[in-house]
Amino acid sequence: MLIEFSVGNYRSFKEQVTFSMVAANLVAKDKKLDENNVFEVDDDLKLLKSAAIYGANASGKSNLAKALDFMRWFMVNSSKETQSTEKIGVERFKLSTETEDKPSFFEIVFLMNGKRYRYGFEATRDKVVSEWLFYVPKSRETKLFERKLDNITVSKTYKADGIQQKTRHNALFLSVSAQFNVNIAEKILDWLTNKVKIVSGLDDRGYRGYTVSCLMNNDNKDKILQFLKKLDLGFGGVKVEESEVTIDSLPSELPDEIKNFIITNVGRKGISVSVQTMHKKFDGKGNPVSTDMFDLDNQESEGTQKVFALAGPLVNTLKDGKVLIIDEFDARIHPLISRAIVELFNSNETNPSNAQLIFMTHDTNLLSNKLFRRDQIWFVEKNRYGATDLYSLAEYKIRNDASFESDYIKGRYGAIPYIGNLNHLIDSHV
Repeated sequence: MLIEFSVGNYRSFKEQVTFSMVAANLVAKDKKLDENNVFEVDDDLKLLKSAAIYGANASGKSNLAKALDFMRWFMVNSSKETQSTEKIGVERFKLSTETEDKPSFFEIVFLMNGKRYRYGFEATRDKVVSEWLFYVPKSRETKLFERKLDNITVSKTYKADGIQQKTRHNALFLSVSAQFNVNIAEKILDWLTNKVKIVSGLDDRGYRGYTVSCLMNNDNKDKILQFLKKLDLGFGGVKVEESEVTIDSLPSELPDEIKNFIITNVGRKGISVSVQTMHKKFDGKGNPVSTDMFDLDNQESEGTQKVFALAGPLVNTLKDGKVLIIDEFDARIHPLISRAIVELFNSNETNPSNAQLIFMTHDTNLLSNKLFRRDQIWFVEKNRYGATDLYSLAEYKIRNDASFESDYIKGRYGAIPYIGNLNHLIDSHV
């Protein structure tokens, strides 16, 4: 389970933002929200099942997902030899002379196998400046390792003595530890790779392949088909077919070199996969007479294609208690479908494994005290110096029956665009 994620340009409170899934000590308007939207880890820790992040365009919402995605990639890949001469892909904050040369800061707090872990690092484009891993075996946080530049101190529990000398200046010690079969490091990278999924709502076609593989391998197939059917997308079923790609099956106008490239690179050994949706055909009296097949890519809407692509990850996340982060969640999806997806996570019945959904959105229809507690709603806003501030609605003293949506649009919570006067943008007399 994800507890917290922090990112910034320097390890100081002013330059760092922290997103948290820890439930605040508050009581929602509807007691059912407390019962369904929150789950208890132990006597001292309660976590949220979902969270929404709002903000104006260019306020930094997507950067939060990108930062976590980079952190995960660097943790998994920095030990690989192919990265030995490459620069580290961190981005400096360029709008401040005070921080432009400071290292970038990343930290994640999570639950794995019932234990709480806190891992983080600071890095510039050239080197890892610091790195740390702590955990709570019983009641007190204990160090597993800590690094200052090339000086790495390791506890006996971590069992990684001798690996310090094998760690490059531009590689993470955690990543190198996993490469040398340190058990704790391997488990952490496995958790990050398999338990945390990050999806772009604008570029989600990559996850369509996952949904297709689930349908073909009968992995959650019935649940995925039921999910698609319940959302009223206009079709009654889905058919997935494999076909061999041959020279003759490709359009004749394609040059031979492109045809040969497709044959050798498409699908699995020249196998193409098509997805078709099943639609009822009716006679003049409104009676169903047959079934017509539509090609998902060419005959269904972009919204339907997106929901199909997300169906596999959503069902898998709910079933196995994973973490799913979706940027631009509302893009191409009807507000009622967005709400239905959120409600799947905010329910003890449909989310018994305590999966977590975090999404970035502009859809104010979801800003409701009937759907969210105040600590589930977050805002992102840039200050006058171009730096992003991240804060929760729980920080505001408001009534439980307040209209979150109306107050947000009015600017009470900030995180909205302040649009100038456009009346004279086009001069009709010119």
